[in-house]
Amino acid sequence: MLEMRKDIFADERDDNLTEVGRPTQRQDILGHVTGTSAYYDDHRFANLLHLQVLRSPHPHARIRSLDDSAAARAPGVKRIIRAADVPVNLNTLLSLIQFGKDDEPSLATDVVRYRGEPILGVVATSERAAREALATVRVSYDPLPAMFDVEEALRPGAVSVNPVYPKNTFEYYGKYDHQKLRFGDVEAAFAEADTVLEERYQMSPIEHAPTETNGSIAVPDTNGRFVVYTSTQALFFSLDTAAKINAMPSNQLHFIGGTVGGGFGGKVDTLTEPLAILAARLTGSPVRYRLSRHEEMQFGSPRGAERIYIKDGVMRDGRVVARKVTAYFDSGAYTRLSSYAVVKCVAHIPGPYTIPNVHADVFCVFTNRTPATAMRGFGVTALDFALECQMDKDAVAIGMDPLEFRMLNAYRDGDMKAHRREAKNCALIECAQVAAEKANWPLREEFRRMSSRVGRAATRAGAPVPAAAPARTRAGSPQRVPYDRAAAAAPAPPPAPPGAAPEPPATRHAGSTHGALRFSSVFGTRRR
Repeated sequence: MLEMRKDIFADERDDNLTEVGRPTQRQDILGHVTGTSAYYDDHRFANLLHLQVLRSPHPHARIRSLDDSAAARAPGVKRIIRAADVPVNLNTLLSLIQFGKDDEPSLATDVVRYRGEPILGVVATSERAAREALATVRVSYDPLPAMFDVEEALRPGAVSVNPVYPKNTFEYYGKYDHQKLRFGDVEAAFAEADTVLEERYQMSPIEHAPTETNGSIAVPDTNGRFVVYTSTQALFFSLDTAAKINAMPSNQLHFIGGTVGGGFGGKVDTLTEPLAILAARLTGSPVRYRLSRHEEMQFGSPRGAERIYIKDGVMRDGRVVARKVTAYFDSGAYTRLSSYAVVKCVAHIPGPYTIPNVHADVFCVFTNRTPATAMRGFGVTALDFALECQMDKDAVAIGMDPLEFRMLNAYRDGDMKAHRREAKNCALIECAQVAAEKANWPLREEFRRMSSRVGRAATRAGAPVPAAAPARTRAGSPQRVPYDRAAAAAPAPPPAPPGAAPEPPATRHAGSTHGALRFSSVFGTRRR
């Protein structure tokens, strides 16, 4: 149930909304519920040919020899497509905006750098005929050492994965091997902090698993033009990428996207369109290139794995005075969109909190894994998970309620962000207050009175110091807080004023600051 809270920021609001809060019908809903929505693969063409691709069985290997003569003679085969047939074989997705170097081949030439990398294409009268022809191709490989760990990939003498970036890191602006953020003096702040907490967070790759796998159909049109029916999420992006790889003007391509059968970021990489168009150009016939479920899982880009280290300096009154973040994004063998994810990640550090001392180093690292791409807020999602877990752990370390801890450190209007931009139109405190109200989560009076419009000094000065704050721990010897389910006892409540009726005791588990039922992102359990 959507509720419009018009009492908050009433003097700033414009409630003449035409869509928000109204039951607007989706444009495609009738087709979905009646089963009549048209997807790219619903189009039928006479003399349709099918493209299938030979893929590497090794994560890293040199191609010694390749014999496709038997495949060329196989029944139903119309054309073999080799790397030499691709007009512009090297590409990187963000080259369209002059960001990064062309590093990924459409078809591998001498070396394969991840398991599933395309090597050769077969165009035949049916998918079965194309697959059977691929089975006759003979390839001899020399396996090479493979690299799968982001930190190992950065060590001196590590195996070089990507020849365009021989040091295994993406190069920003032609000279920097990572993105960094500096604000204040974190080391001095760690030395003054009462508690220093350092944690490591590891995220695994995630497959989008769309119901409809990546695919496209390229159809020759008049005057040398081609119509492409595709499942892409980025129609013009895919059109320009396909035009570049095929060395043809973009006005010779007409892309028709229609309905996407699930994408979530996994259909922005233009995986099938360039080769489908090339096959149609070479044969003069419509060509379909669609990924099997196995290919979607192995060749389709996942959300990349991320490793994040966070070190916080916290005062016993709840102020986070320093945050140091070191993060590694596993780009896989080629760049695709991971370099952009790193930029987004650094832009989001240190989270929606005013921290006077911030230090961040974030790397885009190449390994012999499947190249990674976008997925639902990539670059920010995993970082947010790590930051909010860290906030929970910080709160536990000083014996403070985790919601009140966040409110104390939240941006207020006028605060200076670590990126040297003034915070404006802040509302985290108000959101937390409404969430606490809806969840029946008790907040102390001073936190119910907080506002995002009030300057930080006044708000922080009024926040009480938790009763059971630990002794100061210097940066040289960070406090290690045990995070088992039996946490330390809650701080004692302040004494009741004379003559006041005693408050009935609440049933609490150790380590909680109130009796509200809640879910902990740190412990993964529902607690009181």
